[in-house]
Amino acid sequence: MFTRISTKQVLIIGVLLSSALMVMFPFSGHPLNFSYSAAVVLLTLALWSTGALPPFLTGLIFFSLAVIFQLAEPSLLFSGFSSTAVWLIISGFVIGAAISSSGLGDRVAALIAPFLTQSYSRLILGLVVMAMALGFVMPSSVGRAVVLVPIGMALAERVGFSKGSNGRIGIAVALAIACNMPSFAVLPSNIPNMILAGSSETLFGLHFGYTEYLLLHFPILGIVKSLFLVWLVLRLFPAEITRTEAAEATSLSYDRKQQKKVIALLGMTLFFWVTDSIHGVNPAWVGLATAVILLMPKLGVVEPKSFNRSIDFATVVFVAAALGLGALVNVSGLGAAMGELFSHLLPTSSDHSFLSFMALSLISTLTGLVATIPGVPTVLSPMAADFAQASGFSLSAVLMTQVIGFSTVIFPYQVGPLIVAMQLSNESLAKLVKVTLPLAGITVALLMPLDYFWWLLLGWI
Repeated sequence: MFTRISTKQVLIIGVLLSSALMVMFPFSGHPLNFSYSAAVVLLTLALWSTGALPPFLTGLIFFSLAVIFQLAEPSLLFSGFSSTAVWLIISGFVIGAAISSSGLGDRVAALIAPFLTQSYSRLILGLVVMAMALGFVMPSSVGRAVVLVPIGMALAERVGFSKGSNGRIGIAVALAIACNMPSFAVLPSNIPNMILAGSSETLFGLHFGYTEYLLLHFPILGIVKSLFLVWLVLRLFPAEITRTEAAEATSLSYDRKQQKKVIALLGMTLFFWVTDSIHGVNPAWVGLATAVILLMPKLGVVEPKSFNRSIDFATVVFVAAALGLGALVNVSGLGAAMGELFSHLLPTSSDHSFLSFMALSLISTLTGLVATIPGVPTVLSPMAADFAQASGFSLSAVLMTQVIGFSTVIFPYQVGPLIVAMQLSNESLAKLVKVTLPLAGITVALLMPLDYFWWLLLGWI
């Protein structure tokens, strides 16, 4: 009897063979470290994108191979553990636990339920709009997920959506994506945006204003893309609300003093997150301070002994590995080689502005598959001047096409906050791919061309 081999197994076997060939027959004209790094990166990305192994285990395999073969300094490979992103995730889990354990999520759900639970479509649309709106005041995707996902899950429970049901999954997926993707169109709201702004100013002396950035990106990448998100969730995870009566206010069974503590701390945290440009304290350290207070005996809300239950350390390892992979791509020369390879996608003549626009956007999208989303501006920004000369676009326009690319997420491993949001919801990460893949396809086929005409109208092309 022959065992049938699945497509996923064939793909993994192919990747393993390709990685082995890269090691045995290194790329000519490059140091051995380049080929070894390419093999490890290819294997890691294949395992993450196929889900053949748990994401954290793939991350540990990446760390092991990169350290054993001395592909980069350990301080660089493990730098993700000291990054603000990881500490924001850790504090986010604690804040999310406080919102849930205190009953604050149930309480807020009870307040907004009459407005959103009249229909499933209204519920999904309302939550997506809330997440988009929060992106203007909270400069952290993880922070937005921490606040909204517990509320969304409480709403799911109130209308009778059990764990694993289409309705609950739809709410989780809608919030995970809406807390992240639309805010790529709001300058200070996501890490890649700020990396792009910083590198543009450092390398070329270009400064992008809040309003011009918003006007250029938000109408298409924020509003239109979010509407497609709602449509996809409703199509892929259809459900119907049959229990609109909210049973007794569940928040009454919780300690109101605890809820008031969480409200006060969240209010202070939001204030410091919103005003980070004034006081200069990174949102991650603000969140960490809040987490410490929430964990303090007697003073806090989350019991210190429940810290391990609050934090999903598998997610922390995965995100740190993704950041380490991006650093390896950059330091090994893979990023520069990718940029040079992708530059061949540009038309040979600068007369084809539409093709150049699409090519630049796709270069950014493809780079995000390898370098992860935060790595896109790090890899591509130094090449912007060459891309501008080849395409005939202004330097500013070339840099701004990166936003179209790094806001086009194909697989969840590219963006840590998506993973965190799904972990907070306790729903399967695999369900997220059912929306990110078609949404990426819609972006390439429809939203990128639409963006081109919007840029023409604004005079950017």
